Amino acid sequence: MTTQPAGSPGTGKDDVLYRGHDVIHLGGEAAVVVPVDEYRRLQALEKLASPQELEDAEAAAALTEYREWSEAGRPGAISHAEARRLLLGQDR
Repeated sequence: MTTQPAGSPGTGKDDVLYRGHDVIHLGGEAAVVVPVDEYRRLQALEKLASPQELEDAEAAAALTEYREWSEAGRPGAISHAEARRLLLGQDR
């Protein structure tokens, strides 16, 4: 578990803060450190939410993740030709 130098949240750089919370990096993944009381509140909200509310929250989270990725210059994105090669085994 490591913390990295400060960057701008959502830019794809190693962030120390993300929306007011510390960010740590574990096995190539980033994780946000939140206070235990906030975590418990999020768990309670998840238990109380309807299936539609959970689906809406997941869609909103995916959209936020996409926007941050896009604003960061789409790190790790590959060209159409490269995607075809990887998916089809050859360029066509």
